Amino acid sequence: MAGNLTAKTLEVRKDKWRETRVVEEPLSTELGPNEVLFRIDRFALTANNISYAGAGDLLGYWGFFPAEEGWGRIPAMGWADVVASAHPNVAVGERVWGFFPFSTHLKIVAGNDKPDQFQDVSAHRAEYAPVYARFDRASANPIYDEAREDQDSLLRGLFMTSWLVEDFLHMNASFGASTCLITSASSKTSIALAHCVKKRGEMQSVGLTSPGNVAFCESLGYYDRVLTYDAVTTLDASQSAVMVDMAGSAAVLSDVHHHYGDNMKHSCQIGATHYEEMGAVDNLPGAKPEFFFAPSHIQTRSAELGAMQLMMNMGAEYVAFRAASDNWLTLERGFGIEAVEQTYQAVLAGKADARSGQIVSMWPAR
Repeated sequence: MAGNLTAKTLEVRKDKWRETRVVEEPLSTELGPNEVLFRIDRFALTANNISYAGAGDLLGYWGFFPAEEGWGRIPAMGWADVVASAHPNVAVGERVWGFFPFSTHLKIVAGNDKPDQFQDVSAHRAEYAPVYARFDRASANPIYDEAREDQDSLLRGLFMTSWLVEDFLHMNASFGASTCLITSASSKTSIALAHCVKKRGEMQSVGLTSPGNVAFCESLGYYDRVLTYDAVTTLDASQSAVMVDMAGSAAVLSDVHHHYGDNMKHSCQIGATHYEEMGAVDNLPGAKPEFFFAPSHIQTRSAELGAMQLMMNMGAEYVAFRAASDNWLTLERGFGIEAVEQTYQAVLAGKADARSGQIVSMWPAR
């Protein structure tokens, strides 16, 4: 495979996420040492992607796939095939799962290769946690199931975050709390967290959501209670609580903190599904809100358990959650650049059905 091809990528304005553009750029198939060229097959588009934009500068997500000043390439979890390789241990035809831009192609410099994975060791990836630059080989993944690729794109990455959050709370004895408050309860990351909290059985979980999603959240069977945001004051504030905030709404965060006061024992920020309501969260009563950085906890727990044992623990629980998602998750697929754009705008506007999982591809349907 020699010559040039044209890569097409959907970018967003960093300061105005509704504004997008498609960038076409020539991509040489003449590869340098250890370079690998992916054809990106398809990827998931969820509220999680909006959270990546929200934390793009704070946690470095914009740096994964550099773009022209003022523009950004939002990372997405999905699948790709190796169509050209100059790395001796990465074969053409390999299928991998990992982070990709909203694009048709991606070229990386492969390194740190192992039987089950390799990483992008390009210079611009050096400052980020290795887990973000990792590509898992389908052929060596013990939980790989071709029929569940779309579920993996939608659920696997966010489940890892939720599992680690719950494990972090557990390792800290739940900060002495009896209740775990979870905002944006209908989001898939929140659903995964509620699953993990219920499985552990150490705390009661309370999901906070909009009126239209209450019935859906209750039907899952993961939450002990589901309330609308304006019903926070009905909760018993004499009982200690921890909060895992997936919404990113400054108003919601403030309401909950002021209701619980000093009984808010830990306040963990994860997402930004309500990105338009983001704002300052300083000087709130109770525990100071702080971002949860998953790679740090992975490092801590890997040192304690061993990386292999940690992955086995997480993987076993994920397989159970993935199977259970058959009860509530409906897969919806969109093909072509226009479909990606429309799906992105719907997710950004909060119009995507909570029961639906959006899988998109920059390529036309085959």
